[in-house]
Amino acid sequence: MGDSSANSPSKPFIDLRSDTVTHPTDEMRRAMASAEVGDDVYSEDPTVNKLEARAAEIFGREAAIFVPTGTMGNQIAVKLHTRPGQEILCEERGHIFNYEMAMASWFSGCIVRPIAAPQGILRWDLIAPKLSPGIYYIAQTGLVALENTHNMAGGSVMPVSVMEEVCEHAHEKGIPVHLDGARIFNASVALGKPVAEITQKFDSVMFCLSKGLGAPVGSMLVGSRKFIAEARAVRKALGGGMRQAGVLAAAGLIALEKSPLRLHEDHANARYLAESLAQIPGIKLDMATVQTNIVIFDVSGTGMPAADIVTRLKERGVLCGAVNPQTIRFVTHCDVNRDGCGRALQAMEAICAAKAGA
Repeated sequence: MGDSSANSPSKPFIDLRSDTVTHPTDEMRRAMASAEVGDDVYSEDPTVNKLEARAAEIFGREAAIFVPTGTMGNQIAVKLHTRPGQEILCEERGHIFNYEMAMASWFSGCIVRPIAAPQGILRWDLIAPKLSPGIYYIAQTGLVALENTHNMAGGSVMPVSVMEEVCEHAHEKGIPVHLDGARIFNASVALGKPVAEITQKFDSVMFCLSKGLGAPVGSMLVGSRKFIAEARAVRKALGGGMRQAGVLAAAGLIALEKSPLRLHEDHANARYLAESLAQIPGIKLDMATVQTNIVIFDVSGTGMPAADIVTRLKERGVLCGAVNPQTIRFVTHCDVNRDGCGRALQAMEAICAAKAGA
């Protein structure tokens, strides 16, 4: 049986399921309580307006729009960049393809053509053979979508040169490129380059405030002034007109300004977890894939299905998720410190040792 005190006040759960589980800081809560608000559907919420202007400035863009979720931001971009009957090229493990409820088909009338890429790094030489040949009775390529960092590739970071090559060749063919940059600030920290520099060639960029940056709600979509004006209408069509949203934008402003400065801590904790997990008999992982705050590791050598290990970890006060029957994902964030990572490792070691001794 698990430790009955695992979820006691003195020993709260170590939640490594995702960086979406973070709680707003005290500073965020104070800002939310005192935020100046207005009706954002009329563009009259001063705090939302400030957040959008600041996001645009940081990314070197003309404009930005605040949306409730990253999925909405991505799907607004899909809608604006494509027309019904076209196809979208993305990596086969991409969020747009796997985790957005087939909205490219529902809302935009497009299909997604997934492409396998090592470590999720979708290079132009992999994209080029999949482009539509231009025959009228075959779906035309309407959009290329990249993801950086790549969630299900273990938080891998796409090099700037690769992103720029994709954008340049796609643009030569008249194809727009959208970046699902849900964790682009993690990529920025890993690359040691500002987000404006590493995303400058994309036609649009979505990034999340509610993941590693720690805000309770919200994502941003940035692009040209014309693109964002059109995005405002599509956001409303999707039910994203949030009225007095300044109470949320206030937390987003703090996340945008302050949270990137501490992301290196999450990366260091992920590295610590990975190095320690690799020492546990039966667990396999490639250290080269641990570049940011996500650790995906193979537990097939333990003789236990991933789902069973997840259940046993929960009994010991550690929350995480199984990616498939063989692999588990840990995600570090601001609400799990080094001590919490150590507790998670101790739980994993105990579970594997018990199985080995059975």
